[in-house]
Amino acid sequence: MRDDHLALDIVQDAMLKLTEKYSTRPLPELPLLFQRILQNTIRDFYRRQKVRALWTTPISSLFGAEADSDADPLETLEVADDSKFSEPPAEQVERSQVLAFIEKALEKLPARQRQAFLLRYWEEQDVAAAAKIMGCSEGSVKTHCSRATRALAVMLNKQGIKL
Repeated sequence: MRDDHLALDIVQDAMLKLTEKYSTRPLPELPLLFQRILQNTIRDFYRRQKVRALWTTPISSLFGAEADSDADPLETLEVADDSKFSEPPAEQVERSQVLAFIEKALEKLPARQRQAFLLRYWEEQDVAAAAKIMGCSEGSVKTHCSRATRALAVMLNKQGIKL
């Protein structure tokens, strides 16, 4: 999201939707439901942002905004899209297959390596925070991460996946 406040708002909206609609569901189902709700909330945000940008830019130019005579009016309709939804379906399928393989490879790692890897690279924790969470030294976190990345690279290379 590149904006902490916006990201927190989206997470909060997703949590509210989860509690409003799925509070009666069994506890083990909630994390998967939350992930799906969060993904949909993020997609909805980007769709709304695209629609807003599509309409607010041309309308604002009608009400006395500084107009550049050399500007191309079609450029006002372009919206920066950092998401992966604009890539071709074949690339989306390939990406999802690679991610599924990575998830399976992560399951094969020893628990401490998996924990260190996920904390550092998935949850983007720094070494000190990961060490505190894991209850070990910073050096141990670095060692576990190094071993995990090496093991994952070997597993991916055996499958012909180059990242």
